[in-house]
Amino acid sequence: MGDADITLRHLARRRPGDLARAFVPEGRPIEVLGWVDSQVTNIERRIDKALRLRVDGEPRVLHVEFCFALRDDVPDRVFEYLGFLFAALRLEAPGAPVPPIESVAVVLSGRKRRLPATGKRRIAWPGRPFSGAHFRVDAVYQRTIKELRARGSVLWLVFAPLARDATAAALRQVVAEIHAGAASAEERAELYTALLVMATIDPWGHNLRKELIVMVEDKEEGLLRRTPIIGEMIIEAEQRGEKSIAELLGRLFTRRLGRRPTPDEARSMVERARAIGPGEVADALLDLEGDALVRWLAEPIPPS
Repeated sequence: MGDADITLRHLARRRPGDLARAFVPEGRPIEVLGWVDSQVTNIERRIDKALRLRVDGEPRVLHVEFCFALRDDVPDRVFEYLGFLFAALRLEAPGAPVPPIESVAVVLSGRKRRLPATGKRRIAWPGRPFSGAHFRVDAVYQRTIKELRARGSVLWLVFAPLARDATAAALRQVVAEIHAGAASAEERAELYTALLVMATIDPWGHNLRKELIVMVEDKEEGLLRRTPIIGEMIIEAEQRGEKSIAELLGRLFTRRLGRRPTPDEARSMVERARAIGPGEVADALLDLEGDALVRWLAEPIPPS
């Protein structure tokens, strides 16, 4: 899914209010209080952190997880994270009520048929009343550019290449809107990089990435080549025809750990890219610290 410092998670941290407003009922007053950064929640290393809010003056917590696809393990991951999060919030304020928590899975690719609006993880015995967790499903790749634009923020425009009605003409307008709406040159570079990362996912087979790179370069000459890590790799991969995903992941590993991957680590990265997608592997490479990354690569690969 991209670089934690440049793409989705970094952009979400830069614009938390824009992220939250998409999931709070329209017209309700909302105040962003900050992120839940707890050692307890950090144990679940692969899931995005939660955002503290005040909605209508009442405390709320919003957990948003960006998913490459709505795989079978997503409900398990959401349920596990909610357990960590609930425990962390209780430890922070013993005896105080835990704020209501809403979980949202933002899905970037998958089947063409509409995904359900709600997911669930049931843990109750068969035949007993429901016990477990429900979460919202926001299949951004099944939305139109008009629907993404209606969310009122350049944060959501970076998902435009995923839209089912994405065209070169529509993306040219999106590039112009990002140029006008970014708060700084640094944020503009990050938004454009996220836009290109989304174009690599291409769930509808639009194949607009090369045109999009040209559009961005026309608008901001040389900007992509000045963008750290992922931006550099995108341009280089485009120039070389992306003939080796293994080499790209290996370079990203080397940047993170300061050494080349061992043969077993390189093989694990390629196998995981096949099983869960190269974006998910790149996301893990940029999210996990040294020892945690090495342990993750040594773990069994979950079934796809």
